[in-house]
Amino acid sequence: MEVPVGFLAKLWSFISFLPFFFLLFLLGLLKGLVIGPVVTVLISVGNSAVVIGLWPAHLIWTYYCVAKSKRLGWVLKIALLVSLPVPLILWPIVAIIGSLLGGIGYGFFAPLIATFEAIGESITCKIYHCFTDGCISTLKRSCTVVRDFTDFCFHSYFSYMDELSEEIYPDEKPIEVKLSKLPSCILVSLLAIPVDVPLITALALWKSPFMLFRGWKRLLEDLIGREGPFLETVCVPFAGLAIFLWPLAVVGSVVASFFSSFALALYSGVVVHQEDSFRMGLAYILAAVSIFDEYTNDLLDMREGSCFMRPKYRRNMISSGGLDSKKLIEQRKEKEKEGSRSLKLVSHGSRTLKQAIQQYTPMQVWGWLFKSCEVNGRILLREGFIDVKDIEECIVKGDCKKLGIKLPAWSILQCLLASAQSDSLGLLISDEVELTKSNWPKDKVFEWFLAPLLVIKEQIKTLQLGEDEEISLRKLIMCYKNERPEEWDNTGFPSTDTVRRAQLQAVIRRLQGIVGSFSRVPTFRRRFKNLVKVLYLEAIQTGLIAETDGGSSKAGNRNRHQRVKGDKNNTDDDGEQNEQSSRDGDSIV
Repeated sequence: MEVPVGFLAKLWSFISFLPFFFLLFLLGLLKGLVIGPVVTVLISVGNSAVVIGLWPAHLIWTYYCVAKSKRLGWVLKIALLVSLPVPLILWPIVAIIGSLLGGIGYGFFAPLIATFEAIGESITCKIYHCFTDGCISTLKRSCTVVRDFTDFCFHSYFSYMDELSEEIYPDEKPIEVKLSKLPSCILVSLLAIPVDVPLITALALWKSPFMLFRGWKRLLEDLIGREGPFLETVCVPFAGLAIFLWPLAVVGSVVASFFSSFALALYSGVVVHQEDSFRMGLAYILAAVSIFDEYTNDLLDMREGSCFMRPKYRRNMISSGGLDSKKLIEQRKEKEKEGSRSLKLVSHGSRTLKQAIQQYTPMQVWGWLFKSCEVNGRILLREGFIDVKDIEECIVKGDCKKLGIKLPAWSILQCLLASAQSDSLGLLISDEVELTKSNWPKDKVFEWFLAPLLVIKEQIKTLQLGEDEEISLRKLIMCYKNERPEEWDNTGFPSTDTVRRAQLQAVIRRLQGIVGSFSRVPTFRRRFKNLVKVLYLEAIQTGLIAETDGGSSKAGNRNRHQRVKGDKNNTDDDGEQNEQSSRDGDSIV
């Protein structure tokens, strides 16, 4: 359908669009009212049962790990042991209330949004999907939410605590808080809360009408002019849903500002401790309001700078007296004018430019990782570097520590090797997909994980590994601990240089540490267990299970096989997600 041109054409397009929107909205509202209560019960009851059931274990294990930890100094350890009852008591209350509210929101809005998505251009039989989409899928995903939450509470939490109680290196210093600084830190934090929280909340309330009407104005302009997010969905009422729900986004931003104001206020105590200055902490109390004001001005495209003073709260920072000087503002405007043409192309929805710079989502990167693990896992299984016993332990006992760290570490290392050999600016995650700073997910969590990988890639590039060394690394990662260079003496590794070996082992340990952090993400364990089930079926097809089990009972094998087949639907679902997320590249590195 052509984009309307002219005022009358745009007005008629907007008027004719309204009946479709209201009909779909009423249908989605009805589905949300029917599905919502069931989803709310599933999520709230499931998560609450997990929290209450594990709370005694969390209480005991938290105190044990904090008391045992050598990473914490004595003063900090005593302070934590004294203050731990507060978060431990609040945790089940917050989790239960959050699960209830999250269940209500997800159960109502998921069917509503699915109703509007069902009339997309790529969907056939739209009437059928308008009635069915968002019903069964929402119920299944609510069960997945409970499962991921269980993994977080049971596996991720205890993994964090185990890491806290691990032994430290001899040259590593424990985290300590100076006892003499604690009174001033606490005093400044207590002074900051009654100052920063009301002021920041008042600023958020004051600017909420600007956010509401400017957002509506931009969305209506994009809807009528077919620009921005509605360029690809001409006459699709999903645009109206975004306009209709925009006030909820404004309310959510105000609530988020209120809660974030506590974090900004309490950070003043950290400033006092870091700068060892009570005066710097007081200065930060005033500067926090200015920082929030300037951030919201930039977000809402309002006047630059802030009308609040920003005193110097760091010894090595330049103080700012409130509003930016005219000279700085003029310099910024000159820089903006230089790139205004390219920015205008992006804001006006140029299809060519948007396709040239494709922004990848976290789920796509997540899918590529598991697809790569599946491909490499099949290869390592056939070559004997993955033991069938490890697969069975992961499925039967849930112990995936060995396989869950080493297989992803090898997959990521193979990606880094390919990226280093091709002189890629980023990470070459498939034959046709290159992940760089310009197109990777704009998510702080992913940046924390991806940025170190770029550094490791440059380190690998300087090592200039040979083909025989790369082949040897596969065995070394999967079969050795890689703690000392002497471990590689009888492994057939080509290089005898101990420095080179130590550098490679440091790279491997760092990759395993990054994967260890990955493994604590709630969805990781579920998707990796589905991946292990795929490898188990691969082992059955290749005859490795029969050869390995030997005299084991047939009943045990049958039970394991039925357990794998019982969850095959989940595995297939994740496989479809991985396949969909890797459409841009046929071959995963």
